[in-house]
Amino acid sequence: MHENISPITQLVNHLLGRLALAVLHALHIRSENPEFPIPQHIIMGVLVVIFVTILAVILKSRLSVEKPGAFQQTAEMLVTNPMGIGIRDILDESGGHHARSFLYFVGGISLFILFSNLMSLFPWFAAPTGHVTVPLACASLTFIYFNWQGMRTHGAVTYIKNFTAGTPWWIAWLIFVVEIISTCARLLSLTERLYANIFSSDLIYGLFVGLLSQAFASAWQWSRPAGLVVGIFPALIPLVFIALHLLVAFVQTLIFTALPASYLGIATAEEH
Repeated sequence: MHENISPITQLVNHLLGRLALAVLHALHIRSENPEFPIPQHIIMGVLVVIFVTILAVILKSRLSVEKPGAFQQTAEMLVTNPMGIGIRDILDESGGHHARSFLYFVGGISLFILFSNLMSLFPWFAAPTGHVTVPLACASLTFIYFNWQGMRTHGAVTYIKNFTAGTPWWIAWLIFVVEIISTCARLLSLTERLYANIFSSDLIYGLFVGLLSQAFASAWQWSRPAGLVVGIFPALIPLVFIALHLLVAFVQTLIFTALPASYLGIATAEEH
């Protein structure tokens, strides 16, 4: 399946493509697509980072304790809310009492994933999380971070020894291998869960819109009134899939917040 190239991707490659090719050539890296040496998911990911950074700067300049504005209230709802699904709420529940010290990392990853998931709802944009390398990068950062926090909290030797679960030496080697595999499997689990859901959501949306558009074109050629009737569906069906994609985007963000919080809680638990 060929990737639909956004006009934004075309523009960026038109402006910076030669520079990107020169850099890749200097590093002895061959571009998979010389016509578009800067991949779309990288461009979209950079745009998400820029967008979230701008929002953070604007929010910081408007912070008010006495009269918080709508923008501040919305941002606070993402951190903590009565439903208990804010980033801080999830950290408290899944990561333990000390988990708020991980708020900046987990919150940063969560916001990046949320806005990345939502990008494909807008014309000329695409969800970078719909490309496997972006979820893999987020999962890899999470994997490195929770293991590093575990070693930082308990010491590298003690942290690694805990993979034996305190079993006798004659069975410890087997438990150690099983625990290492189980821990590494988290990397694959985080990646595939996010990538598969966003990719499939975008794919289903595109397929249905394409099929309905073809039906509208055929009906219009046969009869104008029939074309108008059939044309209602291409106008309404996308609304259903937009609602579905919104649900998937938020659910996957919650999952990618809860699981890292849980992994951090396990890695830094006091019983270690």
